[in-house]
Amino acid sequence: MKDKKADLIIANAAELLTCSGKDGGFEIIENGWLAVSGDRIISIGSEKEAAPLIDNEKTEIIDARGKVVLPGFIDCHTHLVFAGSRIEEYTAKLIGTDLSILAEKGIKTGILVTVGQTRDASAEYLLETALERLGRMLESGTTTVESKSGYGLCTAAELKILRVNKALRNNSPVDVCTTFLGAHGWPDDMAREYYMEIISKEMIPAVTEEKLADFCDVWCDEGYYSAKESEQILKKGLDYGLRSKIHTDAYSYIGGSDLAAEMKMISADHLNFTPVEAMKKLAKAGVTGVLLPALDFVVRHPRPFDYLEMKRQGMTVALATNLCPGCWVESMQFVILLACRLYGMTPLEAIAAATLGGAMALGIEGDTGSLEKDKFADIQIWDAPRHEYVVYRAGGNLVEKVYKKGRLVVNRSV
Repeated sequence: MKDKKADLIIANAAELLTCSGKDGGFEIIENGWLAVSGDRIISIGSEKEAAPLIDNEKTEIIDARGKVVLPGFIDCHTHLVFAGSRIEEYTAKLIGTDLSILAEKGIKTGILVTVGQTRDASAEYLLETALERLGRMLESGTTTVESKSGYGLCTAAELKILRVNKALRNNSPVDVCTTFLGAHGWPDDMAREYYMEIISKEMIPAVTEEKLADFCDVWCDEGYYSAKESEQILKKGLDYGLRSKIHTDAYSYIGGSDLAAEMKMISADHLNFTPVEAMKKLAKAGVTGVLLPALDFVVRHPRPFDYLEMKRQGMTVALATNLCPGCWVESMQFVILLACRLYGMTPLEAIAAATLGGAMALGIEGDTGSLEKDKFADIQIWDAPRHEYVVYRAGGNLVEKVYKKGRLVVNRSV
């Protein structure tokens, strides 16, 4: 069979970061060349390997001399679809204002504020605003996003959010993986036990009938759902084909991370209060720990997650923005900066966690998350000579170009 020729070749990269798992996941190819045919990578390595794939009549060659080439970011934990903001609450917390003062002024606070605003918003408005956020995420290098429901807390509103997530897939080049998070809390006019019945008997069947979600998630924490309750909801999700994720150990340790290991969930997210023994269990069970440094930063978390201990215990970790009304962060570059400056990650570790780690937290590492032959050509090119510039040039956006499945979708060089 005649060798397939390249539609696109990215040549002469100062650093080509594969994030492939080779050399501990931190392989750097200097003067790297990458060839793409259709939506897949067909060669990665040197000029010698790429040159035979050039068709002078059809191959586009991009000179990446003096630039960094790496996989698109995979933001594996977001609450992308919501209405309104909680800016008054956020601003008050910055200076330590007693939130009761806001209440006296009629300004509501907390997650139920967003629930009310999201319930009241039209699907068209939710789609429009989510697409705006998604566009900015793409501009900063994110090519795959996980998007949760959870700001509905009733069947109609949860389904509305998930339908918007489905519409995002058809209106943006970014791949959107969807998570049902009906157990993000419960309505203030309903007993938790009764709401759990609605989740299990009404919401999950409706979600899966319309094929609106890939995963089922629960917030397992003091004041939310217990480990036993979380297990009940997640097992119902499994009965309907939804893989399990869990928000856990964010503000307390009540056994959620142990449950994640026991059920071999695809990810356990937050993990601020996770003890060493639970870390060992997560590592042994192959559960990816999703870490959210931007959330810790914006809420001034009293107990930041312990990345270095997780590393010692052999855990696989991912980084994500946790984009939501209480943590309005759209840039994975900013997340990487925080992970390095505040948690002891090296730039390469953080980049790997923001790419291949994110893919593993979504179960899509066979197709994306690294630059390897036969994987999707989800690629970003940075206007920087070394990858460390992502933490050195704080607050900027290094992205020059983004390719999604081989197609140019961002070009900031013009």
